[in-house]
Amino acid sequence: MLSVYLALAAPAGFAQGIDYNVRIDAPGRLDNLLEDNLELLRWRGNPRVDLDQLQRLVKSAPEEAKTLLETEGYYSPQITATLDTSGGTPVARVNVDPGQPTVVSDLDLVLQGFVPFEEGGAPYDAGALRNRWSLPVGARFRMGDWEAAKRDLLREVMQSRFPRAQLVEHSATVDPDARQASLRVVIDSGPEMRFGELRIRGLKRYPATVITNLNKIKPGDLYSEAALQALQGRLQETGYFSSVEVSADMRAVLNAEIKEIKEDQDGDAPAAPAPVQAARDDAAASNTAPGQAVTGVKPPSPGPTMLPVLVRVVENKQKNVEIGVGFSTNTGGRASVSYDDLNVFGKRMKSDLVYEQKRQNARVDFYWPTTPDGYNDSVGGGIERTDLRGELLTVATVAARRAWGTPELERSLTLEALLEQREVEGLDTTRSKSVPLTYNVTRRKLDDLVQPTRGYALNWQVSVAPLPLFTDEKFIRGYTRGIYYRPVGTSGTLILRGEAGAVLSREKLGVPSTLLFRAGGDQSVRGYGYQQLGVREGEAIVGGRYLLTGGAEYQYWFRPPWGVAFFVDAGNAADKFKELKPEVGYGVGARWRSPVGPINVDIAYGQAVRKARLHFSLGFTF
Repeated sequence: MLSVYLALAAPAGFAQGIDYNVRIDAPGRLDNLLEDNLELLRWRGNPRVDLDQLQRLVKSAPEEAKTLLETEGYYSPQITATLDTSGGTPVARVNVDPGQPTVVSDLDLVLQGFVPFEEGGAPYDAGALRNRWSLPVGARFRMGDWEAAKRDLLREVMQSRFPRAQLVEHSATVDPDARQASLRVVIDSGPEMRFGELRIRGLKRYPATVITNLNKIKPGDLYSEAALQALQGRLQETGYFSSVEVSADMRAVLNAEIKEIKEDQDGDAPAAPAPVQAARDDAAASNTAPGQAVTGVKPPSPGPTMLPVLVRVVENKQKNVEIGVGFSTNTGGRASVSYDDLNVFGKRMKSDLVYEQKRQNARVDFYWPTTPDGYNDSVGGGIERTDLRGELLTVATVAARRAWGTPELERSLTLEALLEQREVEGLDTTRSKSVPLTYNVTRRKLDDLVQPTRGYALNWQVSVAPLPLFTDEKFIRGYTRGIYYRPVGTSGTLILRGEAGAVLSREKLGVPSTLLFRAGGDQSVRGYGYQQLGVREGEAIVGGRYLLTGGAEYQYWFRPPWGVAFFVDAGNAADKFKELKPEVGYGVGARWRSPVGPINVDIAYGQAVRKARLHFSLGFTF
C-alpha cells in the first residue's frame, strides 16, 4: 500500500485550498503509475481546490485509473474511490483490483510490396521478419510494448533494401470479457532502393583517398543502413575528422516525387487505362480470359531508385598538441604530452611522451592512409623504461605493422626489432636483442563494444624469432586471453576471464624480458600489485616463461547505472609449467556505467600477501 501525505500553508492574503491525503492500494508497480498520473494527486496542494472540487476529483478517479490500467493490459479492473472526511484532514482512498491481464490472441501481420526490382532477385525473408515481431501470440498486451513492436518492425524493414517503408494500417482490437487482444499490422515496403555514386562534402585539406579507400559500397549495391554505419565508423577511426556523417541522399527520391506531382498538376502525365480495359489488355497479352487472375505482367520501369552516398566531414586540425595528467593504481601518477600531424609527406604522424612513476616512454609512429583493400600500414619506433619489482628494463624498438579487419575481427602482422638492457640489483647488467614476427588476432562478439553485458572477446598471439639475425636466442611465444559476459536474471551479469602464455626456447637468457610473463594488478589478479606475481630472482620479481590466470565476477545492478561486484581471481607466472602455483585474490567493488564506459573501483584481498589493495579501472579495453 502506498500512502502519500502533503500539507501546504498558503501565504497571508491568498486563498488556501483544502488539505488532503491520498492512499492508493494497487499491486506491483501500478501504484507508481497511478501516483504519477491521477488528477487527484496532481491537484493536491492547489489553493483552488475546495471540498466540492475534491469530491469531483474522487468521483472521476476510477475512470481515470481504468484508462491508465488499460495501458498496462488490464481492461476489466475493479476500482473504488472514497473520501473520508471524518478526521481533521480528508483522506481519499483509491483501491484497485486489476484482475487478469489481457494477452495477444491473434496476430495478422500483412506485408505489402517487398518485391525485388530485378527478376530473379533475392526474395525478402518475410518469415524471419515475422519471427522477430516482439509481441507474439500469448504475450501480455501492454500499450508500450505494442508501440515498441510496431516501431521495431518498421525500423527492421527500413534498415535494408526498403528505406521508404511505412505502416499503412495498424489496429489492436481488445475483448475485455475474454481478456484477449487481436492485432493487425500492414506494412508497405515501398520500392527497393540501391546505392548510387559517392558524394563528399567538407573535404579540403586531405586527399579524397582517405575516404574513397575506406568505402566498400559500390554503385548498384542494395541499400543497407549497416553499410552506411560501417563506413561512418571507419572514417571516424582515421583521426582525420572531428565529425563524420554518412547517409543516403534522399533528395533523389524527393525530386522524383516532386516532378511526378508537377506533371500530374500540369496534365502532362499520360492517362492510365481504365481498370476493366487494362485487365482486358493484360488478358490478351497473356492469353488469359477476362475475369481470370493475371500473373507475371509487370509494368515497364525506368530503373531502380539510386540513392547517392553522401559523406559530410569536418576536418580535424592538421597539427594538434595534447597535455594530460592522471593516476593509475598500477603504475602511479602520470603526465603525458602528445603531438599529432595528419599530413607529414602524406602520412599521419603520432608521437607520445609519457612519464609515470613506474614507467616512462617516448614513441613516434607514421601511418599510411588505409588502402583500397582495407590494410592499415605503419612504421614506428620508441624507447621505454620500466622499474618494477626490483627489475629495471630499458627497451628500444623499431617496428613495421600491417593491420586489417573490423572491430569484430581484427588482425595484424608486426615485424619488430628489440634491443633491451636489464638491470637487477646484485646481478650483472645484461643486454639482449631479438627480431620477432608477431601475428595477432582479436575476435569480439559482444552486444556492445563499450558497455558489454553479453558475449565474448578473445585474443591470441603467436611470435617467432627463428633466425639468428640480430637475435640472441631463438624462440616461439604464444599468448591468449579471453573474457565472457552472461546476464544472470534481470539485474545481474556474470563475467569470466582468463589468460595463458608460454615462451619456448633453449635458454631463458637471451629472450628479452619484455616478452616474458608476470601477473597481478587491475586487469590481472586483483589483491596484488602490478606485475607482483612472477619469478623471484634475488630481491627482484621478474618475468617467467609460463603464465596462467583466471577470474570470476558477479555484478549486481541494484540501481542502474549503479552496481556492486563480487569477484575472485587466481593465477601466477613461473619458469616451469609445473611450478605455476596459483595465488588467490578476492573482494568487492563498486560499478558505474558512465557515458564513456564502465568505471570500476575494487577492494581486493591478496591471500598470499595478506593485504588489501585498492584497484581502479576505467572503460572496457580488449
